[in-house]
Amino acid sequence: ASQVVITHGTDTMTDTAMALAGISGKTIILTGAMQPARFRFTDAVFNIDSAMMAAQTLSEGVYIVMNGKIFDPERARKNVGMNRFEEI
Repeated sequence: ASQVVITHGTDTMTDTAMALAGISGKTIILTGAMQPARFRFTDAVFNIDSAMMAAQTLSEGVYIVMNGKIFDPERARKNVGMNRFEEI
């Protein structure tokens, strides 16, 4: 497939995204949830929906999609204290 969405744990998501960066000819989106799907209030469904849309519209490359934002893995980090991903 030329468009790939990967659900991934958030702690090492940036590491995996950077490891996949050498793959050409594909749009690869990594996403996850800051509040797991088993919780009453979760961001999992929103993040997966956002990742699916991103996979269909972005040019080839590897991206992280969280919190309604698209991140370059080289400039993204998980901010545990704020419970979100952010650009660095």
